[in-house]
Amino acid sequence: MNRTSPSDVKAWCISRGFHPNKTLGQNFLIDRNILSSIVEAVGVAPGARVLEVGPGLGVMTEALLEHGVRLSAIEKDPALAEWLRTDLLPRFPDTFELREGDALKADWPTLLAGEGFAAFASNLPYSVGTRILMDLLCQERAPDRLVMLLQQEVAERLAAAPGTPERGTAGVWTQLDYDVRIVRLVKPACFWPPPEVTSAVVALTRHHRSTLDAAGKARLRALAKHLFTQRRKQLGTVLRKSPAPFCAIQPAAAGIDPTRRAETLTLPEWEALVRN
Repeated sequence: MNRTSPSDVKAWCISRGFHPNKTLGQNFLIDRNILSSIVEAVGVAPGARVLEVGPGLGVMTEALLEHGVRLSAIEKDPALAEWLRTDLLPRFPDTFELREGDALKADWPTLLAGEGFAAFASNLPYSVGTRILMDLLCQERAPDRLVMLLQQEVAERLAAAPGTPERGTAGVWTQLDYDVRIVRLVKPACFWPPPEVTSAVVALTRHHRSTLDAAGKARLRALAKHLFTQRRKQLGTVLRKSPAPFCAIQPAAAGIDPTRRAETLTLPEWEALVRN
């Protein structure tokens, strides 16, 4: 089957009585140019280990395996998992590993242990994609390179700069360890069935600018999550009325005007708050 052919994908679904599940984000990529952009953005050499969540019909999976990577994929849908076992495992017996299960319930520390993964690639389901991504990024051994198809709105939140309306918890958490680049936008017509929104290819590349240890990063994430629940209020007001340990944080002592709001803080200022 040509996985980027709309007619082939539709025929596969019809022949098996398979109905794409909107809740599971089963919008299959059918555009070869977008696929090439993703493989190029992943940018790992043959032999590198890559982790994929939600391979679906295997369009990204097949392209990466043909590039020569060693790929482990997590697929929740039993019918799609069976298809991948039948079609790809015999062709790539030494470089393809399939794990059937729900990525929302993944034991990330165990999965990322040992050799680990050089990169992560995924057409993340829109309904739970952000949660899966944030769970992964909080792991100390998360890959250094992540390339994903996401809703444009989510992609813009991940890339949002301080002081912009899109700035929020997801952007702070992501940019703590990664540089974010929106590679290109993807029209609904590039999928079958087409989603209702525009998507984006997003690439995350690890940086090492943070000076916090793992415990400090955990405190920063907790603080950001708390402050963005009241993003319209001034930092001093929110913190003064917060439960412990947040109520002990003094913005002025960290060199930050307490009348500012969470969305205006730079990453060094977040780190200064955590150290305060």
